[in-house]
Amino acid sequence: MVGPTRPVFVLFGSSVVEFSFSNGGWGSILAETYARQADIVLRGYSGWTSRQALKVLLTIFPHDAPIQPSLVIIYFGGNDSTGPHPSGLGAHVPLQEYIENMRKIGLHIRSLSEMTRVIFLSAPPINERMRLELTCPSPYDMDRTNKLLRDYSEACIKMCNEMNFTVVDMFNAIQTKDDWADVCFTDGVHLSAEGSKRVAKAIFNAINEANWKPSLHREDMPVEFEDIST
Repeated sequence: MVGPTRPVFVLFGSSVVEFSFSNGGWGSILAETYARQADIVLRGYSGWTSRQALKVLLTIFPHDAPIQPSLVIIYFGGNDSTGPHPSGLGAHVPLQEYIENMRKIGLHIRSLSEMTRVIFLSAPPINERMRLELTCPSPYDMDRTNKLLRDYSEACIKMCNEMNFTVVDMFNAIQTKDDWADVCFTDGVHLSAEGSKRVAKAIFNAINEANWKPSLHREDMPVEFEDIST
């Protein structure tokens, strides 16, 4: 560790998190915005679902850690929502299990300290045509659809509202302009710089609107060594 100690923001999720520092990603936008105010820590695992997240939850977020995060941003759902494969293999996690997993993740992180805040990101849409062209030989092999993603997104939002968790509706945040399908993805699933800008804006709005004390709004947080002049 290096000093001085800053608030820690942890990004925890699947590939949307793991790749959030690539292609002008939303993680890098957060790091730039909170420079000299908070350390952004990445815990992203491509291909993971909420099932795998539960298995490592206590390892990544132990109760006895000397420093607990001030904010944890959680994203799982895109892989969970993939359609079930006839073989029983694959990433699919049934909707009710997914919601229960996310509830457990949120409650554990909330319990880390009185000052630990949580933001969930709901499942985003995809460009089905682009994904079909790049990865799927026929429409019958489409295992991830916007209908399924909407169902998982809405269920996540409902759970968050019931449990008083802050949530960002990524499914609609990305679709704020009509060009979303063409400009927000690199491969139909993962976010381009424009897609990340829309996600980052929605995260900032959620932070700014949250009634947290102390506030995590960047304008309310101290700037490290601000009083030292050259």
